[in-house]
Amino acid sequence: MPENFEIAHIWIFWLLPLPLLIYWIFPALRMKSASLSMPNFKKIEEYTGVKPRKSALVKKRNLLNWLGLWVIWILILCTLASPQIVEEPELKVKTSRNFLVLADLSFSMAETDWVIDGKRSRRWDAVKNVMHDFIGKREGDRMGLIFFGSSAYVQAPFTSDLNTVNQLLDEADVGMAGQMTNIGKAIVKGIEMFEQDTIKTKVMLLLTDGVDAGTDILPLDAADLAVKDSIQIYTIGIGDPAGRGSDLDENTLMEISDMTNASYFRAIDAERLDQIYEELDALEPIEYEEEEFKPTTLLYYYPLGAALIVTISMIFFNSLISIFKIIRNRSKDV
Repeated sequence: MPENFEIAHIWIFWLLPLPLLIYWIFPALRMKSASLSMPNFKKIEEYTGVKPRKSALVKKRNLLNWLGLWVIWILILCTLASPQIVEEPELKVKTSRNFLVLADLSFSMAETDWVIDGKRSRRWDAVKNVMHDFIGKREGDRMGLIFFGSSAYVQAPFTSDLNTVNQLLDEADVGMAGQMTNIGKAIVKGIEMFEQDTIKTKVMLLLTDGVDAGTDILPLDAADLAVKDSIQIYTIGIGDPAGRGSDLDENTLMEISDMTNASYFRAIDAERLDQIYEELDALEPIEYEEEEFKPTTLLYYYPLGAALIVTISMIFFNSLISIFKIIRNRSKDV
């Protein structure tokens, strides 16, 4: 018997002696049969002084029938008791926050100064490659995507379907949102997305390799609006600020993260970016709660099927006996 075998309603077996109680409390079924008329029956009654009583035949069952009925009764009780195999309770991921990724798609993300598997690669391709793994590990968070350049637009609204988020990430490419970098506009677009949702814990992940070139709203002003809405903004600077042609504004990214009680990271290559995602997982861990539902395999159909088989066997066996008796009686008459 497996260790995880359980009987859901063990109290059902208290009904085991029920047939005996019924047998003792209620009288047996009496079957009337034809009787012979005796011409001197009245005289015998007067002579003996004994009054006749009504009588009937109580049909007896053989031992095999009694045994079969008991087996059927026990199997029915086993069915009602609901035997089952109960697996260990699973840890269900608790949807605890909206996690919004703001990714820079300006022209500078097309620089081929990163290396993947020994080959030079565009910054965006490297970021996208690592981001797929990160998104896949965020099961439990509702993920969203905003891409920005000169303007910002929503690529994926908040959803728990991470496969869809990954697919929409694949469809994006450098230049889709314009050639410049407007960080402030991207943050404001993210705030608007959060305002339309009810989950209180709100986290942004801002990835950029450039300096803000927007004129509509400054990044720090946008960060101040995020603070009022209790939004954390983790920032990741892509590339080496000391490298040739880099215009990464680390000071602004640090201030944004400090203002929103988050952290800033510098990703100079794909390996470091992967490490950053691991650090983010530690800072914003997935929250689990034990699910009350346990995976259960019901086994009631086994005793139920056995009861049906025993019942059919008894009917077949009794029918054979009846046919045998009829044949035997007819042979005697002949």
